Amino acid sequence: MRVAVLHGPNLNLLGRREPEVYGRATLAEIDAALLACGKRLGVEVRTFQSNHEGALIEQVHAWGPEVDGFLINAGGYTHTSVALRDALLAVAKPFVEVHLSNLYAREPFRHRSLLADRAVGLVCGFGPTSYRLALEGLVDYLSGARLAAR
Repeated sequence: MRVAVLHGPNLNLLGRREPEVYGRATLAEIDAALLACGKRLGVEVRTFQSNHEGALIEQVHAWGPEVDGFLINAGGYTHTSVALRDALLAVAKPFVEVHLSNLYAREPFRHRSLLADRAVGLVCGFGPTSYRLALEGLVDYLSGARLAAR
């Protein structure tokens, strides 16, 4: 099983950017934890971060045929990017939306996600643990989907 993880804008600044909101873990630490969790689960995990919407879309297109599902923290694009949503729908792979902070405990403009209604799950508010929970949930979902297909 292969899972791709997409990190959107400003997540490269984790550990320095608003630590009271996002915590002190760096993106490299989060990615290392995801790779270790994937190894424990027997899953190949790939990660990619970009501050550019088009680069994220291109990565969805490139990885779509190669992976079984996606984890995505689209950052600010969560609330604005119809194009990123369309890319995920075009490759027709299950995805889980993930966020470090609880979007619904923050500013009202963050309460609207253009991805959540098509995601198989949404995990937010648990800091870096959100990623592990999202990966475990997606793997369980994909494993169940494979069993149901037999």
